[in-house]
Amino acid sequence: MRPLSARADDARELMDDPACDPEILRRTYARFALVNAVVSGQRATYRRWIRPRLRRDRTLRVLDLGSGGSDLPRRWLRWARRDGMPLRVVAADPDPRAVAYATSLAPVPGFEVRRADSRALAAAGERFDVVLSNHVLHHLTRDELRDLLADSERLLAPGGVAVHGDIERSALAYAAFAAATWPLQGTVLRRTFIRPDGLTSIRRSSTAAELAAMLPAGWRVRRTAPSRLEVVREGA
Repeated sequence: MRPLSARADDARELMDDPACDPEILRRTYARFALVNAVVSGQRATYRRWIRPRLRRDRTLRVLDLGSGGSDLPRRWLRWARRDGMPLRVVAADPDPRAVAYATSLAPVPGFEVRRADSRALAAAGERFDVVLSNHVLHHLTRDELRDLLADSERLLAPGGVAVHGDIERSALAYAAFAAATWPLQGTVLRRTFIRPDGLTSIRRSSTAAELAAMLPAGWRVRRTAPSRLEVVREGA
């Protein structure tokens, strides 16, 4: 295994294999809610980027790119409903397996699933007040990152914000995830890809300095806990 001092660009996650076991993949999607509750800063994302933009007299439009199992947008909608604020979230993912899983869940008011990537949505003229992604950046090459950020700019409504959250690669993050998930392998994480793919994700992710060096003008890197980075662009 390549040392954590360098990004493991050639590492691949098991769930990205089109031929992976569909039942294990389904269980992985189902367990994402548990893992994201700890590692994805989902409540902080809502409090910092969504909640301040909510208004009682208009519906805020949020796009979640690479939504996977769609647990994050469903939680944001629940919190907005609790706060008495109108919110609509489009959960977009180009993977038909993710879309099939997300559409199999119980419907939630304001929630829409689309099989699409950022380029298709931008080309269709879609505009959103908030454009988000979670744990997508480490899957991308430098060119793919550039394209995602360009698409995100096109997708932003006036005054909107784009925030792409990801892991920050470090020995501490790797050791902490390995230790936290080790005792769960035989219980809640049994027959899922979460532990091996989570460790691979950390190896594939960037440091703050690496990510900042790849960003075009107008974007910035923000550090958050635990071991997370946010790539942020605030529209005019």
